[in-house]
Amino acid sequence: MSQYQNDIQSINSLKQQQGQGWDAINPESAARMRAQNRFQTGLDIARYTAGIMRRDMANYDADPSKYTQSLGCWHGFIGQQKMISIKKHFNSTDRRYLYLSGWMIAALRSEFGPLPDQSMHEKTAVASLIRELYTFLRQADARELGGLFRQLDAAEGPARAAIQDKIDNFVTHVVPIIADIDAGFGNAEATYLMAKQMIEAGACCIQIENQVSDEKQCGHQDGKVTVPHEDFLAKIRAVRYAFLELGVDDGLIVARTDSLGAGLTKQIAYTREPGDLGDQYNSFLDADEIGLDAMANGDVVIKRDGKLLRPKRLPSNLFQFREGTGEARCVLDCITSLQNGADLLWIETEKPHIAQIGGMVKEIRKVIPNAKLVYNNSPSFNWTLNFRQQVFDSMQAGGADMSAYERSQLMSAEYDDTELARDADERIRTFQADAAREAGIFHHLITLPTYHTAALSTDNLAKEYFGEQGMLGYVAGVQRKEIRQGIACVKHQNMSGSDLGDDHKEYFSGEAALKASGQHNTMNQF
Repeated sequence: MSQYQNDIQSINSLKQQQGQGWDAINPESAARMRAQNRFQTGLDIARYTAGIMRRDMANYDADPSKYTQSLGCWHGFIGQQKMISIKKHFNSTDRRYLYLSGWMIAALRSEFGPLPDQSMHEKTAVASLIRELYTFLRQADARELGGLFRQLDAAEGPARAAIQDKIDNFVTHVVPIIADIDAGFGNAEATYLMAKQMIEAGACCIQIENQVSDEKQCGHQDGKVTVPHEDFLAKIRAVRYAFLELGVDDGLIVARTDSLGAGLTKQIAYTREPGDLGDQYNSFLDADEIGLDAMANGDVVIKRDGKLLRPKRLPSNLFQFREGTGEARCVLDCITSLQNGADLLWIETEKPHIAQIGGMVKEIRKVIPNAKLVYNNSPSFNWTLNFRQQVFDSMQAGGADMSAYERSQLMSAEYDDTELARDADERIRTFQADAAREAGIFHHLITLPTYHTAALSTDNLAKEYFGEQGMLGYVAGVQRKEIRQGIACVKHQNMSGSDLGDDHKEYFSGEAALKASGQHNTMNQF
């Protein structure tokens, strides 16, 4: 017997116990409402989705073709529509998640207005968006089930059994969210408090980076400053304690390293003995060997391997690392994070290049054989130019005649129909599968997709609507496409919950219910 049928029976038994006062209560209506509200709290969601991610990680370990994907969200409606679309096209939400981007919160959700990705937005905005996303996903469940219940009431014979089967085996829109906590918004205690808010809102997976919190920069901009490992590990532990306190024992932590593009540190690491973690961090510093007599006023000097070294200190009071040490620092960051409680890695790179990522993963896996990455398929990369240049270099290395191409101009539309461009596009198409197989990438995400799609679609609509096309600009460019493509949102009253409200009115008031979905509702035109 399905959970739905069990609920009808249990509520009916409860009704009998309560006597005459519950005569107007319909057990099936109550069971429907219960089915439409499967997840009672954010912690219910966090525990459920953590289990999904753990199973997906195990499946990926057995078969790297089973990688996972997500798209970034900045509003609950955007996340809801993504999952509705995924269910419509693939009949499943398997291995499809949502990503919550700190960049988009800063740019689109801060009360200060648009901000750069520098952790200047309100700390509470992250948990607020998680709650909003899951509110919209739960509403998507309620809306779809409500439609199935109405079909069930109208069906007869064998058709009724088929609809009941869809209800009994309903696939929820609620999926894991990988949530960006930036660099923790302060010290380890601040990280712990913020992580608790995020987990209580429903987050099963929190991503944290090794930058200095009050110097934080977007991973694809300059000026990044990292912290010594012990500082970062304290924040990883803070997130783990938050998961354990709230009973989300399977909660996941993504440890992100920005060391590849970060040439600066704010601190010289504390070290107890040669070769310890602090000593390894300091070994990457750009430093000059000096004698005691060469020390100047205000110099900071460290002793290493019996020598006195003066790290290069900038007017900003920051210390710089040696050129060319980024990959080695990334590898050390990743190994250390996995050895101290992180579950997944994120290596922020300056370009999407499988050989570069794979080379670092190979070194990490010498120590941690099942190391897995979350990777940012970032819109900050010029994917077309990067991959055309990669193909150009490959063709040139193979001895091909490249006289028809100018490497610095490969973004030009004049190359769009060339063999080089077609090869580049194919590499882009297969990038995720190739990187999952060859570079240990378990999860592929795009941080800011809907930031760009919103701008692009709005530009197209504005150009047509305010131009010569007038109303046809909307009808042909939006509404007609919604109808042809079966976009559920074309019935925007239904999407906003109007039919759900009508169901409830009927449950509560019976024949006296004043419903919105009568014959004069213009949504009937669709």
